[in-house]
Amino acid sequence: MTKRTIVALPGDGIGRVVLDSAIQVLDSAGFKADYVEGDIGWEFWKKEGNPLPERTLKLLEEHKLGLFGAITSKPKDAAASELDPSLKDKGFVYSSPIVGLRQHFDLDICIRPCKSYPGNPLNFIRRGVGDTVVEPEVDVVIFRQNTEGLYGGVEWSNPGNEVYDAFMTHPKFLKNFGNVPVEELSISTRIFTRKYTGRILRAAFNYAKKFGYKSVTVCEKPNVIRETSGMMYKMAIEIQRSEFPEIQLWNTNIDAQMMWLTKNPEEYGVIVAGNMFGDIVSDGFAGLIGGLGFACSANLGEQVAVFEPTHGSAPKYADFEESIVNPIAMIASACMMLDHIGEMELSDKIRASISKVVKAGEVRTYDMMKMLGRQDVLNKGAASTVQMTEAIIKNL
Repeated sequence: MTKRTIVALPGDGIGRVVLDSAIQVLDSAGFKADYVEGDIGWEFWKKEGNPLPERTLKLLEEHKLGLFGAITSKPKDAAASELDPSLKDKGFVYSSPIVGLRQHFDLDICIRPCKSYPGNPLNFIRRGVGDTVVEPEVDVVIFRQNTEGLYGGVEWSNPGNEVYDAFMTHPKFLKNFGNVPVEELSISTRIFTRKYTGRILRAAFNYAKKFGYKSVTVCEKPNVIRETSGMMYKMAIEIQRSEFPEIQLWNTNIDAQMMWLTKNPEEYGVIVAGNMFGDIVSDGFAGLIGGLGFACSANLGEQVAVFEPTHGSAPKYADFEESIVNPIAMIASACMMLDHIGEMELSDKIRASISKVVKAGEVRTYDMMKMLGRQDVLNKGAASTVQMTEAIIKNL
């Protein structure tokens, strides 16, 4: 095993707690690595006016691998109000550091597996024939385009003349918004390019081929968003026919997909979507396997890769005397990092341990016990973050 250096990015809130849990599990499983901490998140926004300092980017440029905890993001005005007084009114504008990481390092491929653990009391169930109860096995992997679309950040409020005049050349803008005063306009763009649309589609098809999934579903809205969603679906047809004829290509609209989510989730395999719709559908499927406490993800570029749970920083839990949050999503994200660098034996070992703990049901965090997230859940039988981490380590 080659010893690696991993950039540890705890971020905000519960990020440090769950990241520490993941590193403990990696160490106990036998993964050899040095960890260097990178500064990122809300505290650096408040102190420096930059939640993603240049020194952190340099660490990732050097070491190529990052484990990321969680961040706090707030709206524009709320973010500005928390800046250090010496930084106010100096032109600093908050933007999400995880989005910044994705765009800076071109981490255009986001993979979000949603696979149910047998025995998880939070798994989705439905009524079957004859009023029976059915618990379908969910094994869906969402491929989300990570750098374009609505999260590309190309937007304006009170747009300048050049932008306004350009939009006025479009007949639908002229008809529907031509009489709106420019100072009342806020405009966001949804930009897809053939290069990155092709990359996310091929990544999805290759994954399906490698791991034996029978279908790839494009989950967009081409019947209404004809240019961007339409381009993705048209390219998917071309790629499937010419390169992956053995894999079925399905097409769903995002709104209908969310309705069908609980009807037949076991029928879906790999799903691919643009940035916003991929974010939405991955959270939807995560709800079927227990929620964000079980939802892991990878952000992959050609040189750099960052792995993170999809949950937020949960600041209301960050100051608890003893942490109650579920660390499994972060630990599973670390397993995705192991897969990425070819350490599949270790990742399989950790996943098997997680499965064993979940199935045994003897150690369950508050979410798995369907409790409200309060400090007193530990007195009612819920496991702490430390106890769940120790149980996984014990079963390695």
